[in-house]
Amino acid sequence: MPGPLSGLSIVELGGLGPSAFATMLMADLGADVIRIDRARAAHGGVEAAAEPRFDLLNRGKRSLALDLKKSEAVEIVLRLVERADALTEPFRPGVAERLGLGPDVCLARNPKLVYARMTGWGQEGPLSATAGHDINYIALTGALHGIGSAGGPPQIPVNYVGDFGGGATYLVIGLLAALREAAAGGTGQVVDAAIVDGVSHLLSSTHAMYAGGMWQDRRGVNVLDGGAPFYSVYECADGGYVAVGAGEGKFYAELLRRLGLDDDPRHQLDESRWPDLRRRMAAVFATRTRDAWAAEFERTDCCVTPVLGLTEAADHPHIRSRRSLRRHDGVLQAGTAPRFSGSEPHEPTPPPLPGQHSHDILASLGLDAGRLVEAGVVSAGPAAQDPTKEQC
Repeated sequence: MPGPLSGLSIVELGGLGPSAFATMLMADLGADVIRIDRARAAHGGVEAAAEPRFDLLNRGKRSLALDLKKSEAVEIVLRLVERADALTEPFRPGVAERLGLGPDVCLARNPKLVYARMTGWGQEGPLSATAGHDINYIALTGALHGIGSAGGPPQIPVNYVGDFGGGATYLVIGLLAALREAAAGGTGQVVDAAIVDGVSHLLSSTHAMYAGGMWQDRRGVNVLDGGAPFYSVYECADGGYVAVGAGEGKFYAELLRRLGLDDDPRHQLDESRWPDLRRRMAAVFATRTRDAWAAEFERTDCCVTPVLGLTEAADHPHIRSRRSLRRHDGVLQAGTAPRFSGSEPHEPTPPPLPGQHSHDILASLGLDAGRLVEAGVVSAGPAAQDPTKEQC
């Protein structure tokens, strides 16, 4: 069965991180994503990645490799834009315009187009023209300040919060919202997805708790940031860890019972008791291995789970049963998400080599791929190789 986004056509101006993840998600759900990769200007052919099958953010897509410094290459993109539903671009403000692929040009070719822009700082503002990375965006929004232990420095949450949480997720939301509006009214528009905006939006609950006096603007002293002993991580006898999230009163009471602690559950939110309770909980968890505690708390409402590594997670019975992680071509990767009752997306195709689909895409536009390759406008990619010739 086709995925829920089957029939949707997206042109992706190739980039890293959040924009690639957003279009991967949409390809997972059935959209036809044509990624515009960089061509080698010197000659036909592509810059082969050492292991393209590891480039998971490009799975499920088709690749057309172009030299966008050449006007013919830009025109090819505009031809694709004419029949696309959306275009995504990951550049600093002004770069797409200098390439001749800014929103004014693209919307003139296709007034129904959704033109989605993914940046860290946004299209305007004092920092919009400067470089930045995930760590900088979450630092400026206040998100990084709140992650870490009391008295310690902020801890970096990989790039989950900025690039993928505040960036890619909001790019997808913006795309889907604008596509719905275009379908209803026939007019496209520009989506400005900035990571600083998305991360600030993710902090809505934290801002609400702070305004209500239920959150301190300090690390490691709040209920949800590791400050509370019943919402924290503990080391076990074997050096492994368990995560404890017994926030609700009835869950907390059951946790105390199973740990053999005789504290009154009614004092759960008494912060003056937290340091002593944390020490005693840590001492109890240190008496058994991680997996022993996992077995003790399995299928209880104590909200205690083992902290698993990436490969361990793939072998957990719950993750296996839902196929949340799976292997394709020997590579561990996520399954499609979310799930739908009325459609089941196909398994994603492997990440393409840059330019792998150049000939097929150009043929669909009625263009002479051979001439364009010869002129250095297009990289041939593996699709152009002669299958009768033996490969090394």
